[in-house]
Amino acid sequence: MKVLAVIPARGGSKGLPGKNIKELAGKPLVSHAIECAMQSKYISKIVLSTDDKNIADIGKQYDIDVLERPDYLADDNSNVVETVEHVIKQYNEDFDLIVLLQPTSPLRTYLDLNNIIDLLIDKTDIDGIISVVPMQDLHPARMYNLRENDQLIPLIDTGENIRRQDLKPVYYRNGCFYAIRTKAFLAQKSFMVNKKLAYIMNPDWLVNIDTIRDFKLAELLYEDWKKETFNY
Repeated sequence: MKVLAVIPARGGSKGLPGKNIKELAGKPLVSHAIECAMQSKYISKIVLSTDDKNIADIGKQYDIDVLERPDYLADDNSNVVETVEHVIKQYNEDFDLIVLLQPTSPLRTYLDLNNIIDLLIDKTDIDGIISVVPMQDLHPARMYNLRENDQLIPLIDTGENIRRQDLKPVYYRNGCFYAIRTKAFLAQKSFMVNKKLAYIMNPDWLVNIDTIRDFKLAELLYEDWKKETFNY
């Protein structure tokens, strides 16, 4: 099975300028994504898609493919699906699977990646696997819409008065892994394909870095995550 890992890492970011090269535990965020792909036993090719020279230079240090991203795919409204389509078009190869590894969700391991690909090898009727975490504190039963007079309108009809521990968990995409069969991706032009399964991860390590607050949280969690994950 041929597996393409795509790491999308543009230079611009309004929420946290230069976020993809900010150092977490002594390494740029993009390096954490690259090393996750490199350590997996399944990845056939790693492509770093970027418009930024500094990010490109990091990729070249790892001797992976670095693909210059055109300007129209590098602004705030850029679509990651179009970015991955751009990557695919540059290679005359038939990849069975595409794995998207976003640098902004660094608390993951190659072991998770191997497990996800194992699932896709085993479950041939499934087109994609998305990593998620169970959520109880941030639950739709605790969310509201507001009318013009600030009147609270429950987002969902049930659960407003149920104790947190009695709520049925819902699941939130944590951004760590999107693994999709290439045929399904090209046909549906989405990573959220119709036939998909969840890969459930530990909510204690939920980090998706878009702001300085997110990055500070990642710094606080990293060492404890590493100790628990690698048992040292």
